[in-house]
Amino acid sequence: MMYQDILIKPVSSEKANNLREQDKYVFVVHPDATKTQIKEAVRKLFNVKVVSCTTMNVSGKEKRLRGRPGFTASYKKAIVRLAKGETIKVFEGV
Repeated sequence: MMYQDILIKPVSSEKANNLREQDKYVFVVHPDATKTQIKEAVRKLFNVKVVSCTTMNVSGKEKRLRGRPGFTASYKKAIVRLAKGETIKVFEGV
């Protein structure tokens, strides 16, 4: 798996913005990616030093459309903690 395939998109939410103050960045990642692959992808793509990585599987929520039950898509989320003073330029100004 290539580094570009591991990181799908960054998460931009209020909670994710508050985590940036602690040098933590949140990404939606490929479901088969491991913690070491995620750390290596962030290190190579953004040229930063990664300290740790926490992953979690987010299950889809139950929704109803026109009375019929269904589920939203499930995904895998990673919280990556960078070394003190390191930042990712893509997130600046968001």
